[in-house]
Order: sequence, then C-alpha cells, then structure tokens
Amino acid sequence: MLIQARSYNADFGDFDDHLDPLLKRIYLARGILDSAALERKLSCLPAPAVMQGIPAAVALLVRALSEQQRILIVGDFDADGATSSALMVLALTAMGCQQVDFLVPNRFDYGYGLTPEIVDLAVDKKPDVIITVDNGISSIEGVAHANKLGIEVIVTDHHLPGASLPDAAAIVNPNQPGCDFPTKNLAGVGVAFYLLSALRAELRKQDWFTQQQISEPNMATWLDLVALGTVADVVPLDQVNRALVYQGLMRIRAGQCRPGIQALLTIAGKSPQRLVATDLGFAIGPRLNAAGRLDDISLGIQCLLTNDPQQAMYSAQQLDELNQDRKLIEQGMQREALAIVEKIPLSLDGEVPVALCLFQPEWHQGVVGLLASRIKEKYNRPVVAFARGDGGQLKGSSRSIPGLHIRDALDAVATQSPGLITKFGGHAMAAGLSLDEDKLAEFEKAFQLQVEKTLGADDLLARMVTDGELESVQLSINTAQLLRDAGPWGQQFPEPCFEGLFQIKQQRIVGEKHLKLVLAHASEPNRSIDGICFNVDIDQWPNHRAETVRCVYRLDINEYRGLEKLQLLIQFIEATD
Repeated sequence: MLIQARSYNADFGDFDDHLDPLLKRIYLARGILDSAALERKLSCLPAPAVMQGIPAAVALLVRALSEQQRILIVGDFDADGATSSALMVLALTAMGCQQVDFLVPNRFDYGYGLTPEIVDLAVDKKPDVIITVDNGISSIEGVAHANKLGIEVIVTDHHLPGASLPDAAAIVNPNQPGCDFPTKNLAGVGVAFYLLSALRAELRKQDWFTQQQISEPNMATWLDLVALGTVADVVPLDQVNRALVYQGLMRIRAGQCRPGIQALLTIAGKSPQRLVATDLGFAIGPRLNAAGRLDDISLGIQCLLTNDPQQAMYSAQQLDELNQDRKLIEQGMQREALAIVEKIPLSLDGEVPVALCLFQPEWHQGVVGLLASRIKEKYNRPVVAFARGDGGQLKGSSRSIPGLHIRDALDAVATQSPGLITKFGGHAMAAGLSLDEDKLAEFEKAFQLQVEKTLGADDLLARMVTDGELESVQLSINTAQLLRDAGPWGQQFPEPCFEGLFQIKQQRIVGEKHLKLVLAHASEPNRSIDGICFNVDIDQWPNHRAETVRCVYRLDINEYRGLEKLQLLIQFIEATD
C-alpha cells in the first residue's frame, strides 16, 4: 500500500482571514481556491433555466396541471431513483396535480429504464404524461413506443447519453449535448429538484397557486430527499451538490425531514442532530437500495412518501430486514468471488490481471454491483461481476478505479466488437451491461485488452491519499468538530484523513473482527487516544509484538451515555517494528 499526502500550494487561495490554517490546507488540497467556492447557501446555486430542456418540460407540465392530466413517474430501482420518484410525487401533488402516480419496474422482470415492456405496463394506469427520473436517456425504443401510444414523455436523467437521444417531448439532463448547465454532476434527484423548482417559479408567475387556492410549496421542504439521493448515488460533491446536501442535512438535523427518513435513522441507530453525509451513504442508502436489489423498490418509495410515522417505521423495519438478507447474500458471493480470483493465473510479477470478470450462475442479480465494488477495493482492479438473467443473457455490473472511465471503456468494446454487448450505460466509475452468456469469454478478453490500453502499472498500484500529519495538539474534539462542520464530505471531495505514528497501549478484538485500540501519539506518549479499525485480518491482529504502528485515520467524536470523546477511525494500520 502506497501512502502519500495530497499536494497543495500554501501560497495560493483567497480565503477569509479567520479560516483555520488546517482547513485552508485541506481545501487547497481539494482544489478550492477561495471562500466563494465554499458557499453552501441555496442562493449560490445556478438558475434552473440554464439547464437545457427545462423550459420545454415546464411548459408541458403547466399544461398537464391546468388540464389535470394523468402523470406517471417511472423511476429507477435504487436510492436515487426512490428519492427522485418520491420527490416528484410529493412536489407535483403539492402544486395541485390530482392524478400523479409512480411505477418502478422490477429489475428482475423488466430490467432498467423505460423499455417498451414498461410502457405497456404503464398503460394500465392510463397516463397522459410519463416522467422518467434517474433513467430514460438511453430509452430510445421505450420512448418511441410511448409516442406511438399517444403518451408524452419527459425524460429527466443524469446518466451519460449514447450516440442517439430518445425522441421525447422534453429531455432534462445536464449531460446531454449542448447543455450549458455549469455542473454535470447532479444526481437524478438533483435534476428532478431543478425541474420542479422551475415549474414552481412558472406557476407562481402565472398566479396558479392563488387561482387554485392552494399554498405555494417551499421547495426546501424536500431537500432531505435531495441530500439522501445525492449522497447515496455517490456523485461528485462539487459546490452545487455540496450546497444541496448541506441544506438537506440542516433540515434533517432540525427534525424537519420525511417520517420515512426519520424512521430509517432510528432503525440505523443514528441521531438526526449529529447526522453527517456519510451516514446517508452508509446507513440509510443501503436500506433503501436493499428493496431494489432483492425485491421491489416500491417499498422504499412508500416509506419516503408516507406522512404516517407508524407506517414509516413499519416500512423501515421491512427495509432493514431486506438489508440483513442482502448482507448474508453478499458475504456468500464475496467468498466465492475471492476463491475464483485466487485460481486466476498470476503474471510474472505475481499480479492479478489488469481487469477482472467474474461470474457464477447462482449469483444474485441485485447484488453483483456490491460484489464488484468489494473486489475492486481489495485488488484495485476494474471489475465486472455477472449474474444469470433471462433468455441466455448475463446481467453485469462494473466498478472502476481512477484512470479508467468505465462507461467509455464499455463503449470502446462495443464499438470494436459490434453485437458483443447487448446494452450498457452508466458513469465514469460504475456501469451496467448485458450480454449473451456464450460471449462471456470473448467479452473478458476484449475488456482486458481495452483496460490494458488505458491503464499503466502506476494506475494499478493501490494508494491511500492523506492530508498529511497532525500535531498532537490537533488531535482533539475541537478539531474533529471543525472538520465535521466544514463538510459535507463525499465523492471527489473526500473527508480529511491523516497519517501518523502511534504507540500501542492496548489492543483487542471487538465484534468478532474489529480492532479496538488505545494509542499514544509519538510526540506525547503519556496521553491516551482511542482508536478503532473495522474488519481487520484477525490472523494478523491483535499483534502483541507490535509496539508502534503507522496509521491512516479520520477524526471522529464518539458519544457514549452523553459523554463525548475523541476517537480515531483507522482506515489502514501496519506495524513499524
């Protein structure tokens, strides 16, 4: 493991004179050069009208509302899709839509996106307008089928488009060609929020709310949903997304969140008042995602939609049970995947191949994405994990490493080998695909060749990037709180982590595989600091021969029985003696 500190130029930056020097160093290392880039107020957000497709979509929705047309939301089966669907239903209802419903295809029966089969299923609800959320940019056939049936389609999506766009009545996607919206990193729920904000502004302009004798909704009411979907979808936290997430977190901390989110927090044992962005990603998101992975994401959407705290808690408990099932399934698949990798012939340098393609017939379609992520983390290789679908097809989910844009890599494979991949789509770091089972070996070879063209030996070296060392005096609750308040942290705006040498005073295993430590900073041996390292190799730890360790860690505040204490969350540990 190569550990290196982020580089920054201490002479750069136009920050407030009162900014803590540690924060300045951290911000500079993340490319933030002035205080304006740290602004988290909603007023700093770019105007919705800048996003291509919003004016056309708003005009269609104004007409749909004035004529009380039936609107059907077609979402995706993950947390981003669930929050997007709930947001659309709640906001359109608050704006006076009397006939709005949602439909999310079961991933195992219908696959992803607005397919012709989903349109046929939607016909039972007799929609006049279909709005896709978190999908649709690649649904060329589905949109064409809807058009043929006389159903208008508004596509709202954030995924990268292919060579052709669907013939929708309006397309709202900052990543579509010709869109000048300043950020391309919105999650699906962020795109939906922007469209709905523009719709509310137009309805206000037309005096709609007064005419209908309804209260004009405050869009900030649903920022808890926007924050959850944005963090759970692991999109880059640029300034726009940081502002959206921060404002959503502030509402949750103030107790102004959906009953479903409150219930999920209770189930996860998280205090709303102390909530941080990572809690949304690691505690709430997986419970929502479990419904889409194993069963039907509609359960998660209903949890977010209900205004009844008791019903919300019941739904949250069901989601938690599904998540426990998911964990067991994933653990079994991970053991099998590791066994497969161990049998792969190594290179002359003793390395695994530059890319890994894994398949077992019994693997669960809904969990292969998580499996790919776990194997990628262990071997620092791009990974595609496949499960068996219907009709001789394999359903694959891929995860990448820095340096390889996974969707572009799949596009290159599809271009060089026409017909090899049935369909694909996704982002830079994650993508999905389908192919015929008898073409798996051909795909594996083509994919590895493409990765070899893109990545060098240096890219394949596992790294941990830190913010350098902290002085002993900086190891404090005050510093931990300073860093917590400076967020939200997340994808491409990583939470600060540090490295340093520590003496071991105590070490023991808790919870079967977690290493609990009492440490002392090398420069202050008489002061004890708690630390914990999750999921250690219990064949190596505890290591009672080790007196000094090198750690990569984050600062955390551990609260127990009302008392707060500094704790190091250790991400990497190695003995130095």
